[in-house]
Amino acid sequence: MSIVKTGDTIQVHYTGTLDDGSVFDSSRDEGREPIQFQIGSGQLIPGFENGVVGMSVGDSKKVVIEAEDAYGTYVEDLCFTVPTDRLPEGVTVGTALQVMTPQGPSVAKVLQIDEGNAIVDHNHQLAGQRLTFDIEVMSIEVPVEA
Repeated sequence: MSIVKTGDTIQVHYTGTLDDGSVFDSSRDEGREPIQFQIGSGQLIPGFENGVVGMSVGDSKKVVIEAEDAYGTYVEDLCFTVPTDRLPEGVTVGTALQVMTPQGPSVAKVLQIDEGNAIVDHNHQLAGQRLTFDIEVMSIEVPVEA
């Protein structure tokens, strides 16, 4: 029986929850398929990839990932004041905005609007959160040696 290791392409079902028990994402939602990714490719957060190494097809496991190995710690310096006349029309508190950064496209959230200015947060929505994933390995594809 194969076990998951670096270089393998695997499919997993997962449900991600926060410390308060709320579900933030699940591949088990109706109409969704297991996710597929290659171990070591950096496609997923490090804690998730590391958590599946050593598992076999059919194995289920709960993996707790600290913020540092997920989406990072919350950084106050990533909140900026922006004049509201530079925002799209109709923006309200809670609106997610697609923005371009030197690193590429990103999503920012409007936290506050008052007196012609808005506070916009560029942190990932899960930054600073410890994440818990219930993971089940559905398949393992071992790379073919050349």
